[in-house]
Amino acid sequence: MSGPPDRPRIAGRLYGRRRTGRPARLTAVGTGVAALVATLAVAGLDRLAFGGIGILFGAGYLLVCFQLAVRVRYADLLAAPISGPIAFAAALLLFGPVTSTGVTAQLVALATNLATRSGWLFTGTGLAAAIVLARFVAQRRIHRAR
Repeated sequence: MSGPPDRPRIAGRLYGRRRTGRPARLTAVGTGVAALVATLAVAGLDRLAFGGIGILFGAGYLLVCFQLAVRVRYADLLAAPISGPIAFAAALLLFGPVTSTGVTAQLVALATNLATRSGWLFTGTGLAAAIVLARFVAQRRIHRAR
């Protein structure tokens, strides 16, 4: 036994309490990393499966924004609506169609892709902002009731 003798080893317990089914909360950095990884994965999957970025990417982005807004810590609520659009732009930059080479062509292609997919971008960002706002208001009401 490598641990101290006064600390019992109890499987499935944390500080004397059994863990509940609640999901782990994400920090601001964790939210940004999760948004980037998940959005890039969905964009890559859409590109592999269908040869470009389309509806699968948009629906995946909505799911990512929902999960980020639900799982972010209360102290880091503003990270959810901010990290989603950054990940969306990064996915378009990496997986979006580009017709010519060069930095200017990349920027023009990014702007075009953001403009043509703005519905998905605004819907996902709005969804995350609405959930974050609802969580903030609910938490403030609970805090005031105490």
